[in-house]
Amino acid sequence: MRERTVESIVGVFMLAGILALLLLALKVSGLSASLSGKNYSITADFDNVGSLKPRAPVTIAGVHVGQVASIHLDPTTFRAVITMQIDSDENKLPNDSSASIFTQGLLGANYISLTPGFNQVFLKNGDQIQNTRPALILENLIGQLLFSIKSSSGSDKNSTSN
Repeated sequence: MRERTVESIVGVFMLAGILALLLLALKVSGLSASLSGKNYSITADFDNVGSLKPRAPVTIAGVHVGQVASIHLDPTTFRAVITMQIDSDENKLPNDSSASIFTQGLLGANYISLTPGFNQVFLKNGDQIQNTRPALILENLIGQLLFSIKSSSGSDKNSTSN
């Protein structure tokens, strides 16, 4: 009888551990936030989204307020259209707000940062953010730096030979 009790207690602890791992996996993956239906959708057009992916965070002043729902290409303007799901608690976002794509750390994942404007009219479900700033692509910046170094060293040689 005592052996059966010990086996039952071990079984309960095993089930609790598996349940805790499952909840941790859901929390880390971000699925738990997307399952709640309390949000509204806004869009923004970007010239370049870099490596932004669906379910990337959307922040205001570093505070998580939503996530990227989808990314697709507009066939007429050839700009990336980002659809964001914003928490309904953050329903006082002015309609002159701006959206920028930043990188978490030097080589981290991309996310969208919203900067609130000053209008008293607020964004609502289906609205679009007009003022956007594209992602800075590290490869492009390095290429521009190398080109500027090369062109400045070439002009130095020309000026010393005259």
